Amino acid sequence: MKVPANVLAPQFYMHQEEYEAKAMEVLRSGWYVLGKEVSSFEQEFANYIGAKYSVGLASGLDALWLAFRVLGIKAGDEVIVQGNTYIASVMGITINGATPVFVEPNAYHNIDVNKIEEKITEKTKAILVVHLYGQASKMDKIQTLCKKHDLYLVEDCAQSHGAAYQGQMTGTFGAIGCFSFYPSKNLGAFGDAGAITTNREDIAEAFKMYRNYGSEKRYYNKVVGANSRLDEMQAGLLRVKLKYLNALNDERQELCERYLNKIKNPVIALPKIQEGATTVWHQFVIQTAYRDEFIEYLNKHEIGSIIHYPIPPHLSEAYQYLGLKEGSLPITEKRANEVLSIPLFNGMKKEEQDYVIDQINQFKPEEKL
Repeated sequence: MKVPANVLAPQFYMHQEEYEAKAMEVLRSGWYVLGKEVSSFEQEFANYIGAKYSVGLASGLDALWLAFRVLGIKAGDEVIVQGNTYIASVMGITINGATPVFVEPNAYHNIDVNKIEEKITEKTKAILVVHLYGQASKMDKIQTLCKKHDLYLVEDCAQSHGAAYQGQMTGTFGAIGCFSFYPSKNLGAFGDAGAITTNREDIAEAFKMYRNYGSEKRYYNKVVGANSRLDEMQAGLLRVKLKYLNALNDERQELCERYLNKIKNPVIALPKIQEGATTVWHQFVIQTAYRDEFIEYLNKHEIGSIIHYPIPPHLSEAYQYLGLKEGSLPITEKRANEVLSIPLFNGMKKEEQDYVIDQINQFKPEEKL
């Protein structure tokens, strides 16, 4: 049996008629940029998250870098972020000339809240919290730290659509929540798309200006902005999928509960859930000291897998200028060498998952550590 790491088409076929009808509706409308589909999606998504405002953008990366631009983060400023995140989180900081200050992750792959305060300096202006792999971070202490030190709190919710901490949705804890709707996300579009959420009207209005060339009125530009508009087609299709997001997340929850209950291999560490947090299981990430051998084994049995992420940002070529060498973030680096995402997708069949579980349980490393 062949089981890929991820398959997107089943989500489309689940509600094919609705997607196709919406696509034709948008095409026939004659209005393709910043129309009623975008404004309707923004309101519906804000309602779903529990925020006052949402602003649609072209991508999750745009949400991140524009967030720090709107907040006035600039060269000479520092932003705290976890070390084991996807590099886009860090790019959101550095595109604005600011410096990322990395904190090690905890046992749940999110930022270790007990290691944040020691990194705060007079240059620190914000904390960027990443709800990695779909699990909400421990937000209460982070909010306390931000209030104590007068820092902005920005959330990277690219993987956490619908996750909550102590009953509160990610994307509502700080000044700005940044979302990606890349097709593989839990709420995935059919191309690139993104959005922010906020409870501040001034921030929402600033995003609307920045996303449209820095213009509030056509040809009258207040700032140097960007072309980062969520288009009508993607907004319309996202409106369809948003209606089914809870059901899609529930399906992933059921799949992952089976993994948690049935994978039993002493060399495979399974993911854990932080008390008070929920996860929407964007990925099911295991950890093993035998990763290379395990990947080879999975490939032999035609089971797909993905490493999220093989090179931590501080060791990437793009950030050599920060001067951080191998060994500077040992926990982050260990995760980069040991984590692996196993097959997980909506529409995954029971026999496919049973096959993956059986093969994982039969894995016995030959390599001696």
